[in-house]
Amino acid sequence: MMSITKVLVCQILGFLLLGSFLHCQAVVRRHTFVVSYTPYTRLCSTKNILTINGQFPGPTLYANKGDTLIVDVYNKADYNITIHWHGVKQPRYPWTDGPDFITQCPIQPGGRFSQRIELSTEEGTLWWHAHSDWSRATVHGAFVILPKNGTTYPFPKPDAQVPIVLGEWWKKDIIEVYEEFMRNGGDPNVSDAYLINGQPGDLYPCSKSDTFKLMVDYGKTYLLRLVNAAVEDILFFAIANHTLTVVGTDASYTKPLKSNYITISPGQTMDVLLEANQPPDYYYMAARVYSSAFNVAYDNTTTTAILQYNGNYTPSSVPSLPPLPYYNDTTASVNFTGSLRSLNSDDHPIHVPLDINTNLFFTVSVNAFPCVNASCAGPNGSRLAASVNNISFVSPAIDLLQAYYYHISGVYGDKFPDKPPFFFDFTADSFPVYYENPARGTEVKVLEYNTTVELVFQGTNLLAGTDHPMHLHGYSFYVVGWGLGNYDKHKDPLNYNLVDPPLQNTIALPKNGWAAIRFKASNPGVWLMHCHLDRHFTWGMQMTFIVKNGPGPEAQMLPPPPDMPPC
Repeated sequence: MMSITKVLVCQILGFLLLGSFLHCQAVVRRHTFVVSYTPYTRLCSTKNILTINGQFPGPTLYANKGDTLIVDVYNKADYNITIHWHGVKQPRYPWTDGPDFITQCPIQPGGRFSQRIELSTEEGTLWWHAHSDWSRATVHGAFVILPKNGTTYPFPKPDAQVPIVLGEWWKKDIIEVYEEFMRNGGDPNVSDAYLINGQPGDLYPCSKSDTFKLMVDYGKTYLLRLVNAAVEDILFFAIANHTLTVVGTDASYTKPLKSNYITISPGQTMDVLLEANQPPDYYYMAARVYSSAFNVAYDNTTTTAILQYNGNYTPSSVPSLPPLPYYNDTTASVNFTGSLRSLNSDDHPIHVPLDINTNLFFTVSVNAFPCVNASCAGPNGSRLAASVNNISFVSPAIDLLQAYYYHISGVYGDKFPDKPPFFFDFTADSFPVYYENPARGTEVKVLEYNTTVELVFQGTNLLAGTDHPMHLHGYSFYVVGWGLGNYDKHKDPLNYNLVDPPLQNTIALPKNGWAAIRFKASNPGVWLMHCHLDRHFTWGMQMTFIVKNGPGPEAQMLPPPPDMPPC
């Protein structure tokens, strides 16, 4: 259900929700999200899954740049839920950002929360998803942000646009998967299938008749809006016999990048042009895992959908599969990701911070805690963990935003370190055992308003070196550099791209490598940063920034809405 109103209603809603009038240049779009259990059949068996409005994937939201959305979320399930608007900056308004116990307490069964989503500079494809436990496995959907009325794309207007949502499916209930690995301390069970728009595709049992089909006309161009909603895995994606042209990522335009495949991390979105220029036939689009961690189980299956040309012809008996990179081909992954460049045009300029006044160096690691009598399922009977700068995040009893806004003491500390406690060869093959055990804590990093930040992520080889898709809430950032091995603070900055670095909200930190990002802390509030591989996130690979208010009312965090969910 959705209605569109004009500036007056925007202002009235702003007054009712915030106690002040909004600056309304665009419409307000209102939606209703009902969270409930719905039976779905995949891989020859049926189970109840959490859904929004009974749909899987959930409904695609459409808006124009600068619009405001009000989403009334009703929780009619028996499980706590939150909804996050991934990649939306939410200027000065973290209250409805969504991560549980960071900016809100969950919406409890029977509860309701009206979430305001205010779009600003975003243009392109984003997505929304649950941000509580692992419920986002089925509670997610695409979020399409079209150009403002009167403007258009920085490329020839496509003939049609199609959301392509990549996901995962477990035969077992996803909450059981989550609770089991939390209980035993080991790795979670890998998924049983990958999905394209909710369907596994021809190569899985009991799936062929429901395979997603994209019907195209020869000679036309299609804008594919790709979302990686997978819980656990970076994916390679390609379409047989067709070249893909990437024109945007994370709702920011890029210089056109032609490729036979793409690498897309959980959390990332990509806008991809597809020219239907091959002989009319059926062609597979396919996705499979990129998994770089040594001796870690992964789902080795391939999901497919069909690109089908309209017209009268006799199709091939079996559609052709695209050649996808091998599952652990790090070179293929980083070559693609490292080729992205911002468009940086007159109509879509970028503003890379050049004068940096806060330098941060964050190690991200997979760790372990000892268990009594070596009774857990991790290495040598340990409990698997994860950390940022050797601190494994501990979730508080009430949300950090509430504690910050109302000056509630004892909920968190404000001493998150700017660098790790030890510097060593982070990508070595072996380490002293004590490096494997992180501290536990609920610490935040406080930033002054308008601070210019350079943050270097350094991956480590503790326990399991692997890629980490790092996502920052409330901001997009410029990826000014990356590399394999240990970061060299003297040499590596000399090769930074400060001219047209990609503007992203999620960056795939390469296995045993580093990435440097820059952003200006101009959005006051409480903002989570975490790995988007959910097992790492659950183990504690997360931290939070608090950006303080600046001078003047336009630099102040707005007050909370009246219906914040109770703890």
